[in-house]
Amino acid sequence: MPTSKKKILQHLESEIFCKLGVSPIHGIGVFALRPIPKGINPMKSYLRFKEIDIDKKDIKNLPKGVRSQIDMFCFYDRKTVSIPSIGLNSFDLAVYLNHSKQPNLRFKKNGALESLTHIAEGEELFIDYDISFGEKHYF
Repeated sequence: MPTSKKKILQHLESEIFCKLGVSPIHGIGVFALRPIPKGINPMKSYLRFKEIDIDKKDIKNLPKGVRSQIDMFCFYDRKTVSIPSIGLNSFDLAVYLNHSKQPNLRFKKNGALESLTHIAEGEELFIDYDISFGEKHYF
């Protein structure tokens, strides 16, 4: 994590590429706030956290609005939901990536994102949910 004025300015200059915005595809999306070169991680983050797998039965009594947030932003399967250890008041921008069968980003094996093409300023960033999460999504 940047700990000096020089390092944070360098981070802002060379590692910030994305912003949230209203998506014409679905709800909120991630957009390029400047051109993104092919082959980089445009959402590099200094947040380090793990996800904790929790049985779905353990969250059934949470407030409805909280369960809705979990459904919207957390990965889940039939039995468990993976909740970030940092909670739900801090998010990785990647949770706002929308789905496309022609994605401009992909997850590498190490979990980092990589741009598949040059992405123009203002363009929305997408991943293919089916490839990224190993299941079929129907919208």
